[in-house]
Amino acid sequence: MSKRPYSDASEDSAATAEEDLWFLPGPMDEEDEGFQRSPLPKAPTLRAELKDWVQAEADNAAQLARAAAVFGALDDRLCHASQGAALRLALLEASELSWLSGDRISVDRLALWHGLHLAGVQEDAQALTRTGWALRKLAGGPGPEDMAWFLGRPDAATQEWQDQMAEAEHLHPMTRAAMGYLLWQRVVEGSAAITEGGVVAARIAATCGRGGALFMPLAQGGSRALQGGGSIAERLARWLIGAESACLAALLHLDRITAWQSRAALALADLSGRTPALLITAFASWPVLSGPLAEAQTGASRATVQRNIDCFVKRGLLREITGQGRYRLWAAAL
Repeated sequence: MSKRPYSDASEDSAATAEEDLWFLPGPMDEEDEGFQRSPLPKAPTLRAELKDWVQAEADNAAQLARAAAVFGALDDRLCHASQGAALRLALLEASELSWLSGDRISVDRLALWHGLHLAGVQEDAQALTRTGWALRKLAGGPGPEDMAWFLGRPDAATQEWQDQMAEAEHLHPMTRAAMGYLLWQRVVEGSAAITEGGVVAARIAATCGRGGALFMPLAQGGSRALQGGGSIAERLARWLIGAESACLAALLHLDRITAWQSRAALALADLSGRTPALLITAFASWPVLSGPLAEAQTGASRATVQRNIDCFVKRGLLREITGQGRYRLWAAAL
């Protein structure tokens, strides 16, 4: 019995191995030598979509006027309000943005972190830091004209965003804010896309005001303005409706705070000393206060603060929201 040459067996195994590689492309014919595969489709740039944004702004002119009018009322209110009112709205907005991005930082934790820098060693320390950054950028400082400085990172993504946004300077700030938010979703991934994009958009939209409101509320009263999907016209319409609702929610909140301050002043008129008035101002500025934070805000001793808080609670002006004996938090009974 004769054996097959070793070279034939090697050729058979090589042919079988090549047949098993079914996932590889086949050999290219001579006429295909100049063929080049087309690249994957890229997301459209603002330059290609700019005319769609212009048309969408024209189609939503009435809704744009309504949203701008409501924001104008909020801006005027904050022009004549204390700094505490703006801080309170910034705390609420930053907390709402964190829930949309998945960080889920409650307003009481954010208030304690901002007021006393109490964070501790926790698993969500980075989330708290991101939300704290959002609060700082909403509450004060220059706007995002220079994105690299505003975000604190001069990278390619911020430069790309800024280069594209420079071509839309002629549009209304609220329209530019909607565009900027969409563009930021394309150049940044993860939770930062919502947190950073929302803060930047809120600051851009507020440039249509007189400076009383440093940011336009977008997340308060719902997340409609920040929802994705749909055409550019649908996105802008949803953005404007959501912004109007958020500004109305902020105005109503300020109305309730003003009414509470008047009610508290009347209810505590019989008390002497400066601590009651300082506590009224503190609770009007902060959504929640702990004992140590109330001490820091009023400069009074712990015993004096606690005695006055107990009096506020008995007279129906404050409510304790933790339901525990230690590490308690109080909020105005609006």
